[in-house]
Amino acid sequence: MAQHGHSEVNYEDPACCSVPPSKHDYKENGSYIEIDGMKTYKTGPSTATGAILIIYDIFGFSPQTLQGADILAHADDEHHQYQVFVPDLFYGKPADHSWYPPDTKEKGEKLGAFFQGPAAPPKTAEKIPKIVKEIEEKTGGTIQKWGALGMCWGGKIVSMTSTEGTVFSAVAEVHPAMVDPKDAEGITVPICMLASKDEDAEAIKGFEKNLKVENHVETYPDQVHGWMAARADLKDESVRKEYERGYQKLLDF
Repeated sequence: MAQHGHSEVNYEDPACCSVPPSKHDYKENGSYIEIDGMKTYKTGPSTATGAILIIYDIFGFSPQTLQGADILAHADDEHHQYQVFVPDLFYGKPADHSWYPPDTKEKGEKLGAFFQGPAAPPKTAEKIPKIVKEIEEKTGGTIQKWGALGMCWGGKIVSMTSTEGTVFSAVAEVHPAMVDPKDAEGITVPICMLASKDEDAEAIKGFEKNLKVENHVETYPDQVHGWMAARADLKDESVRKEYERGYQKLLDF
């Protein structure tokens, strides 16, 4: 796995840092295990040979994210089932909802410290190979192929861990934060990117242009940043339909 030396980059993102998450109730289908000292959500049949690692957004284990994990694990037919894992990369201390919107100096400072500390992408990217290896060991060698899904902040992590030597066979990013067209140049596996109306359209366009692998890049023009994760207002029928369409697109890819 390539090393990721991006310490001088500002990892805050306007789309990621302006809107609070939606409130939503959902009872997950999976269970929790411990991986590399982290509480990790596990869902899907244990006999599945394909696995997906979800790198969540800065709000951690939101109900909408766990519901998405369950959809990916169980929605496809019996020939395309997946074991899906969502590690708690923030160790139970995700971004606080009270920081949103970051309209005061105190809120802004707390959010900035979070992105430079627990949510610093290089530090997280370094953990991914070890997480995957430990999951493989704990699942008895059933997993033969890996994919990854990054949400918002997690999209940056996926870009950083999909370079030469990656453990992933295919990856996806939904409403990605901190999109840098330069990252696309190093990606070595097929990628699906589903953007919202809130991301930088020029950055998304540049990212797509620089990709040298099979890809599907699509913008959902009537959806907000986070519509497939913590900001999904699934009580709104139009949002729910696009949420479901987005996950179906990932499965089709």
